[in-house]
Amino acid sequence: MPFIRVSANVAVNESQAERVKTMLGQAIEVIPGKSEAWLMVEVEGEKALWMAGSDAPAAIAEVSVYGGADGEDYRQLTGRVCDILDCVLDIPADRVYVKYAETEHWGWNGSNF
Repeated sequence: MPFIRVSANVAVNESQAERVKTMLGQAIEVIPGKSEAWLMVEVEGEKALWMAGSDAPAAIAEVSVYGGADGEDYRQLTGRVCDILDCVLDIPADRVYVKYAETEHWGWNGSNF
């Protein structure tokens, strides 16, 4: 039950959003037990977003997972997220933050896991 929200200060067209979604679906598998089958993705462009006082292309990816993972898994996912945003949206890795949140309770289909 992972969820990834990407907010960027650059324009993101439908094709780019679809590519980001597809590539994140593959990348999430570096976390054991996570797959695209349960992944929800949100991609937002043209956000008011500054990093280090600059409005140069930047993004934040917020990754929420049910349960958790170890630091090495998160490190690998961070690398992949940065590669994806550089490849698809031309946002360099040093202008991307990746934030992780683990949750003990996750609801779906009228109940909780």
